[in-house]
Amino acid sequence: MPKVGVVLSGCGVNDGAEIHESVITMLFLDRAGAEMVLMAPNIDQLHVINHATGKEIEGESRNVLVESARIARGEIKDIVDVTSEDIDALIFPGGFGVAKNLCDYAMAGADCSVNPDVFRLVSEVHSAEKPIGVICISPAMMGKVMEKMGEKVSLTIGNDEQTANDLITMGAKHVTCPVQEIVVDKDKKVVSTPAYMLAGRISEAADGIEKLVKEVIDLI
Repeated sequence: MPKVGVVLSGCGVNDGAEIHESVITMLFLDRAGAEMVLMAPNIDQLHVINHATGKEIEGESRNVLVESARIARGEIKDIVDVTSEDIDALIFPGGFGVAKNLCDYAMAGADCSVNPDVFRLVSEVHSAEKPIGVICISPAMMGKVMEKMGEKVSLTIGNDEQTANDLITMGAKHVTCPVQEIVVDKDKKVVSTPAYMLAGRISEAADGIEKLVKEVIDLI
């Protein structure tokens, strides 16, 4: 039974992990017979967004690990306690939490930096030649990690011109991709899919994520 790490970035699309993408990922991993190792960094969120209004809630603070535990039903690890030896593959669902909490791409664009604990685990897993799946906006984070490691990788975020240009600035190759499909860099063992960068319906996001999960497991 393969062990697949899933890195969450909070709970809610605007300030944490995209809940649909996270649950879909977990569902298809379970259907594939994989054991999941759910994790998140033990840090404060950048900010808290009222998802009913889309506005920031002033003066409120939430913890990424605590919020991610909602999606994980409490079965979650602090990412500092996970190494590449504990897992066979790694997957990042999307959501603004990736671009605000796991890295600061939402604020800094191509000049972003990645949370040190996230960078450590991604670089460990990649150096061990284990597959990594990145969903939605997560390829922006992956592009920065690979840039810092001095490697080039093929990724997709769908067809958003600004994000694609940022990936290219980081040294990645961006591949335009429809929502139901995936881009596979077999040499680097990195798989990406647009999901809600393009999806108008949950079923559209699910089609691409199902293919991503299957490909990640096949690459183990």
